[in-house]
Formats: sequence, structure tokens, C-alpha cells
Amino acid sequence: MDFDSFLTSLGTSFIIFVVLMCLFAWLSSKPGNTVVYYPNRILKGLDPWEGGSRTRNPFTWIKEAMSSSEQDVINMSGLDTAVYFVFMSTVLGIFALSGIILLPALLPVAATDDSIQAAGKNTTSIGTFNDLDKLSMGNITAKSSRLWAFLVATYWVSFVTYFLLWRGYKHVSELRADALMSPEVRPQQFAVLVRDLPDLPKGQSRKEQVDSYFKAIYPDTFYRSMVVTNNKEANKIYEELEGYKKKLARAEAVYAESKSAGKPEGTRPTIKTGFLGLLGKRVDAIEYYNEKIKEIIPKLEAEQKITLKEKQLGAALVFFTSRVAAASAAQSLHAQLVDTWTVSDAPESRELIWNNLNIKFFQRQIRQYVVYVIVALTIMFYMIPIGLISALTTLDNLKKILPFLKPVINITALKTVLEAYLPQIALIVFLALLPKLLLFLSKTEGIPAVSHAVRAASGKYFYFTVLNVFIGVTVGGTLFKTFKSIEKDPNSIVDVLANSLPGNATFFLTYVALQFFVGYGLELSRIVPLIIYHLKRKYLCKTEAELKEAWFPGDLGYGTRVPSDMLIVTIVFCYSCIAPLIIPFGVVYFALGWLILRNQVMSIFLFILTIPLEV
Repeated sequence: MDFDSFLTSLGTSFIIFVVLMCLFAWLSSKPGNTVVYYPNRILKGLDPWEGGSRTRNPFTWIKEAMSSSEQDVINMSGLDTAVYFVFMSTVLGIFALSGIILLPALLPVAATDDSIQAAGKNTTSIGTFNDLDKLSMGNITAKSSRLWAFLVATYWVSFVTYFLLWRGYKHVSELRADALMSPEVRPQQFAVLVRDLPDLPKGQSRKEQVDSYFKAIYPDTFYRSMVVTNNKEANKIYEELEGYKKKLARAEAVYAESKSAGKPEGTRPTIKTGFLGLLGKRVDAIEYYNEKIKEIIPKLEAEQKITLKEKQLGAALVFFTSRVAAASAAQSLHAQLVDTWTVSDAPESRELIWNNLNIKFFQRQIRQYVVYVIVALTIMFYMIPIGLISALTTLDNLKKILPFLKPVINITALKTVLEAYLPQIALIVFLALLPKLLLFLSKTEGIPAVSHAVRAASGKYFYFTVLNVFIGVTVGGTLFKTFKSIEKDPNSIVDVLANSLPGNATFFLTYVALQFFVGYGLELSRIVPLIIYHLKRKYLCKTEAELKEAWFPGDLGYGTRVPSDMLIVTIVFCYSCIAPLIIPFGVVYFALGWLILRNQVMSIFLFILTIPLEV
């Protein structure tokens, strides 16, 4: 990539961001789009537009986001979101303070040397170009005294990082303490989750076993217990019942719509009772669904009674009369062996992964190690296609592999755009396929709560992105270009990889720019959710429940958002002293992210998951 392509990439990304921001300002002012752009406000009974949509300034959201307090964020979107903004502010402060010293100190030191020119190097190759190489450590002569400036800069970045992380840690600790001491009472604060129950004594039920055990230990504060049961059959019947209720509501809505659109008496909807509604006898839909509901309700009640009596499992929720007793129980050992009477904090009921509660202690350990091996293999095998993508999605290699594309690639305007974006877009699309796999693997470990599984998947995703995107692109691209020289002199691999770091700065500069301009532009504009909502509203949604389900907001998506941010942190930290020009890109990424996400959490995202804040 040459310098013109780099500027084209930045300019195009910026133009896309401006267009998307203008689209947001226009689309969010339309009354029919309020449920897409202000669902959180609507659910909390607030006015989506303070002052009205017609008189509202299109950029008022910037002022509102910057003026919102931390308590406003907690009230609108929860404590987890406030902690996430502490992370964003801390990283932004680290990069800003580092850049204040590094940019004016290191750029002149690097630019006034002539190592590249003296060595006669032509670094205008994949991912590098002369003009920016002269502003990096790559332009410093070997063993030059100028290298001391880069070493001192490393210590400055380290000092700033340690200090601001300490401040952020203290702040998060205070937020956690305030949340735990809050007068607002939550049911899960009075409960603990008990797993790995021992075999039943003769003549005792599972509930009697749990009650007698905890009454003996906590005679004054024990309240009651709820034994976990195998609800598979009951859940299946319940889901069938809910499905028929939704279909009934939809059929009634269609019938009501036909009264207003056609004849006054309306047209009653009909269905076929056979396979997928394509075969069988045609019957009145409303009557059929009512009959099915009446038929299933007694079946569900009977199954629930059987489940409570005969399908009790080796786990339970134990409730206490005070929060202090529950917190004490969750932190205490209740048996000499670690594989019996395992007690932990109880998650919210909506977060429990009920199928995992009966998995025994040693089974969970084995599952955990098996999942770690699978993740390690996934990382290693994903590294191969990631390396190939970084090497093969360059235009020169595409011409060799796919010769029929030469006439298209040789078009000047198209060539510039493809050269600027193709590797980065291919990488982003490839990574989008991974998070669901990692979340599935995390749940397979036997983790009891959804939020814990999300956190575990987040950690796996971070390791993956660092090893494959950061190290994989650097190592893969370098090995592809220098394979023959390494084959002749295998001992030179360390020097080759070290020399490749400054050269890959260009790729990551463009990658970070694409993330904050295009990524945050799409985040703000919500084009995709808007299109999906209106398509569902026009063609699929017939009832108010279906309509609400179409626009109901989610959470911030911590499982992928935090690892993606941490990848940017890793990239900027690595190159901050090698190629200081990347620091402003990191500052813009987190500053823009803070501003846009502040608006999103105040208007869109809900507090859905409660990720424990362990300090």
C-alpha cells in the first residue's frame, strides 16, 4: 500500500462516518423510528425527544452524551455499563497522556535520521510505505544513541499505564461496594447456589436432605430451599403451549385486520393441520389453536407435578433471611471434600443455565480441560486461514491466483479502494463467525450462569484475536514474503520477525481507522437494525407482542465488544513506541467510542446481564 492508498482509506472511512452520522441525525428524528433509536427511553417511560423532534438540534445527542453522569448511566443501563466506561476512560487517558510526550519527542528523533535512505531500502511493499516508515523506529540507525529516546518512552508509557490502571481499579472497587451496600433489595442477594449434593440417605427426599443440612449450620437465618429439577419434558410442553398462544394471538390479529380491510364480518383465518401446515385437513385457525391450548394445559400441569416429585437433581437454591448470611454462606466451605456441597453466589433466575447445574465437580473439571484443548486447536487452525487471508488478499497475489480478475483490479479507482480495504474487511468478516462457537464451548464447561459463560467466552475471544489477528497477521505476512530467505538461513527468523514490526504498522493503522470510523458509524446509525425492524413490521409482525419483540433492545454485547477493544489496546501499546503515529488513532478510537456508546446506552441498550465485578 502506498501513501495515496493510505490517505484514500482514511478519507473514505471519514466520509462514510460523516454520511452515517448525518443519516442517524435524520432517521432518528422520524417518529416511526423512535423504537429503534430510543427503545431504552421508551421502556422506562421517558420522552424520546426532549423538546420535540422538529425543534430538536440534530447534534443534541453529543451534548446529552457528554453531560450525562455516571449515575445516569447506572440508572439507564446498569452497573456493568458504568464499569465499561471506566475502562474506556482509563485507556483513553493512557493514550492521551502517552501521546502528549511521545509524539513531539519521538517523531522528530525518527524523522531526522536516515537509516532507510542510507541502507537503500525500498519499504513500499505490502503494508508499508516510505513516508511513514521515516516516522518510526525503523528509520533509526542500528546502535544509534537515538534509541535511548524510544527506551525512555517505554518507561513513560508504563508509568502512565500503571498509575491510571490503579486509579481505575480503585474507582471500580468503590462502584462495586456502593452496589453491594445499596438499599435496593435483589432476590439473588438472599440466595446461594448449592451444587454437587451427595447421594441421598435412605428415607429422605432431596429437599429434606438440603433443608436439614443447612438448618443445622444456619439455624437462625435459613429460610427455605428449592431443589433443581429436570424440566426438559415440562419445558418442551410449555414451549409448545406458548407457541400456540402466539399463533392464536396472531390469528386473532389477522381476523381483526380483515374486518377493517374488507367485509364487516371479516374473514376467519384457516390452516392445514398436517406437515408444516402444507398438508392435511383445513380448519378454522382460531378454534384449532384454542382447542390445542385447552388440551395442553392439563398435560403441562400433570408433568409439572411429576417433575417436582420424581425428577429432582443434585443441585439446589438455598434462601436466607438476610443478605449477610447469604454472602457468608457463599464464601464458606461446607464439606471436607471439594466435590460435595459446593456453594457459590446465586445468579439471577433468568441467568441460570439449568442444564449445567447437575454437572458434578470432576465432570466440570474434565469438561473445562477438554474445552481448553479445543480452543487451543481452534486458535492454531484458525491461524492458518488468517495468515493466508493477510497474505492472499493483496492485489498482487489475487492477480496471480485469479488471473481473470486482472481487468477489474487494474481499474485505477477500484484498485485504490480495494488495496485500502480488502485485507481489513476480509479479516473482520472472518472473525465475525467465531463468537457463537466460543460461547457454546464456554457453556459446555458446566458454567452455571449466562453472564459467567459470556465472560469466559470473552476471555477466549481475546486470546484468539491477539494470537491470530495481531500475531498472526504480523508473523503470517512476514513469513509469506520472506519464506525463501528464512529457508536459506533459518537462524535469521528472529531478526526477520523483529524487523517486520515497524513495517506492519500501516496495516494496523488502517485497521484501527476502519474500526472507529466505519464500525462506530454503523453503531450510531443502526442501519441494519432499522431495516430489519421495518421489514418485520411490514411483513411478519401482526400483534403488539411480535412488534415489541422486533424492536426490543439488547445489551452492549460484552462478549465481543470488550475483546475487540482489548485488541486495539494491545495493538496501540505495541506500536506506541515503535511507530508513535498510531497513538492518535487509538485516542480517536476510544474518544469516539466513549461518545457514541454513551449515547447508545442512554437511549438504546438495556441492562440485561449482571456480570460479577470481581476485585
